Amino acid sequence: MQEKYNVGIYCRLSRDDERTGESVSIENQKIMLSRYVQEQGWNLYAAYCDDGVSGTTFDRPMFNQMIADAKTGKINLILCKDLSRLGRDYIEAGRYTDIVFPSMGCRFIALNDGVDTIHKNNEMLVILKNVMNDLYARDTSSKIRAVKQSTFRTGKYVGCYAPIGYRKSPADKHILEIDPVTAPVVLRIFDMRLQGDSFRKIARTLNEEGVPSPRGFYYMAEGRPNLRGETPYWNDVTVKTILRNEVYLGHMVQNKTGTVSYKVHKQVSKPKEDWIKVEHTHEPLISQEVWDAVQRLDNHPSKGRSGSDGVISLFAGVLYCADCGGSMRYQRDYRSRRRCVSS
Repeated sequence: MQEKYNVGIYCRLSRDDERTGESVSIENQKIMLSRYVQEQGWNLYAAYCDDGVSGTTFDRPMFNQMIADAKTGKINLILCKDLSRLGRDYIEAGRYTDIVFPSMGCRFIALNDGVDTIHKNNEMLVILKNVMNDLYARDTSSKIRAVKQSTFRTGKYVGCYAPIGYRKSPADKHILEIDPVTAPVVLRIFDMRLQGDSFRKIARTLNEEGVPSPRGFYYMAEGRPNLRGETPYWNDVTVKTILRNEVYLGHMVQNKTGTVSYKVHKQVSKPKEDWIKVEHTHEPLISQEVWDAVQRLDNHPSKGRSGSDGVISLFAGVLYCADCGGSMRYQRDYRSRRRCVSS
């Protein structure tokens, strides 16, 4: 007597699949798999679909839900179009087909690849398919990275949104043009720095005046609320990043960050020698003279100012340490009390 199967069909489509033109749309996968379930006389419990998710990771919302339903016995057969839909990491894909699914008493079928875990004579086929899918993911990642590198070298802007002070040109999203709304904010930040204000003091002033942060301006331009929920504020790191960004000189500096690997998508900073710089790609906001003056301030901080809030010490340049002879300045400790230390 045939076992009664409650089937969960799994569909996945990544942006990489769309780029390579694979005809594996979510809807097409669902239609094909649902028809097969009906032909076999099985019960279709649910369709689990992850759209726009890479196959190199197995931490996917609907995939996790499907595994949870399999663990609780709601489904006892998982059906997908092929092994690449399950995933493109051969180690993890093999772990699921060889260990996880059998331990849950859940049958697995990759329809187009002829893989069915109820049969014990196709283990080698599964291994080879998983390895090929992994190699495909590696090759696709390499090609996409090469395309991005080529785009960087032509001076085209590649980013989700333009840096504050600029906006993407309506005619070409890879070209930056000055944004009349946010450009004055950038000009003011450079001016405040030239006046000797510290990064933290600049941020505090902007917050006190209610000037939206870069993220705040972004959501305003998009005409939608901040989905993250928190109120975006200026901080010293944001101010410092702006003051050291050569985009305001009209230069494009990209390839500053990248992922650890095609499997690990964590963003990491790249060494400066890997950065790709193309000069004079768009209209500058800041003159070279202003830029040089601001950078000199970073190398020669003003005497008598604390590194944190820029407040001038009453006795700056007057008091000196009796032991080392260094000039004295005030500094806040972790209890916010001021004490004198040698500089």
